[in-house]
Amino acid sequence: MSEKKFGNIDLDRKIPRVISQPQKARTRLRMRMVDRNIARVAEGLRLTGQRSNTVNKIMTQLPKESEMEPRDKYTIFSKKSKTYRKGAHRQPKWTKVTNRTIPKGF
Repeated sequence: MSEKKFGNIDLDRKIPRVISQPQKARTRLRMRMVDRNIARVAEGLRLTGQRSNTVNKIMTQLPKESEMEPRDKYTIFSKKSKTYRKGAHRQPKWTKVTNRTIPKGF
């Protein structure tokens, strides 16, 4: 029996186990848009002669969408899961937060 309930609604049953193909496509599109925007901001700063430590950190530490494995694009680390992974769409506000980095070894 599921423990996640909101009133009479079982929350675990409302979210499918796997991410759908359209959700995967939108995820890839969002990641590409973020990559493009970061590159544009970095280029604009470079042209004006300004520097930003935050933008430099993002450019060096976060992988681009094209460099990521599918496993890392569509799943996130979960210490409670048997395989230490769960679908990214099961995370609250999964379209608003970055899921590009995971703990080493997972």
